[in-house]
Amino acid sequence: MNIVVLAGGLSTERDVSFITGNEVAKALRENGHRVILLDVFMGYDEKEVNVDDIFDKADEVSVKVSKIPETAPDLEAVKASRKDQSDCFFGPNVIRICQKSDIVFMALHGENGENGKIQAAFDLFGIKYTGSDYLSSAIAMDKNMSKKFFVNANIPTPNGVSMTRENRCDDHKKLGLNLPCVVKPCCGGSSIGVTIVRNDEEFTKALDDAFKWENELVIEEFVEGREFSVGVLSGKALPIIEIAPVEGFYDYKNKYKAGSTIETCPAELSIEKTKEMQKYAEMVAEAIGLNTYSRSDFLLDKEGNIFCLEVNTLPGMTPTSLLPQEANAVGVNFNELCEKLIEISLKKYR
Repeated sequence: MNIVVLAGGLSTERDVSFITGNEVAKALRENGHRVILLDVFMGYDEKEVNVDDIFDKADEVSVKVSKIPETAPDLEAVKASRKDQSDCFFGPNVIRICQKSDIVFMALHGENGENGKIQAAFDLFGIKYTGSDYLSSAIAMDKNMSKKFFVNANIPTPNGVSMTRENRCDDHKKLGLNLPCVVKPCCGGSSIGVTIVRNDEEFTKALDDAFKWENELVIEEFVEGREFSVGVLSGKALPIIEIAPVEGFYDYKNKYKAGSTIETCPAELSIEKTKEMQKYAEMVAEAIGLNTYSRSDFLLDKEGNIFCLEVNTLPGMTPTSLLPQEANAVGVNFNELCEKLIEISLKKYR
């Protein structure tokens, strides 16, 4: 097949997306496909490539990728570096190139990529893509909205409230919240802008930091416990992986710096607790309509209570990512996983 692996964009996870895209592109080439790793925001103008025969030069035109920096990208600098300086999110010829593919593998992470807008555009342009549809993606990306779906489906989740910049309140007591609590952007990923707050001064600073990224936040009770993640493919949960950061919590640095976390798969849990957490992950996918693949994050407190934090519609596929480790635990290697994600995504169009 001719496959575009779509990465980059303008989210805070732009750099992470390129690593995912590079790993996926490499695997799909080894599987025998013609693959272009394409930056959705930069694209190519007519002087750079001939779009008509672009897959004949797939390796030549693919984005070249380096390591993930330890800090989020400077998006204003990224915008300034685009040649045509257009306000359009899609770079020059991106839609045309994607239309020439048999399917687009969505390697995007963060706001534009996981919030459903690109999926909706692709539906209108008749472009096939991996992952869930636009509506399910939008619900999952919005932490405030997805929590409502969790509650409605009887999936346990930490108590919390939402806050907009216009309705900011620096007094956690007026919000009905006790400390410690967690402040995080409503639609962000990779734990960017997330703070665990333990006193009043930290609460104000946490709001300041989170509002740098978005205009809406989710603030929820802090649950002390072990961290887990559960991938779901076509409605069926994979083995659970436990994530234990060496220092601090599972933030941006710990997610993408090798050696920053100890990851155990299958997680060391009782059979009963394993089945319970996997069942919740499957319930999350069903409740939100994630009928291809997803990955849900959970906490387990000292009393054995499970809490669902959020769900990811386009899980990372980097060297340290969780979904590939979970698939490998049931004998599905990385190349096979990439192929399987395409296979189950194409079922949407049959």
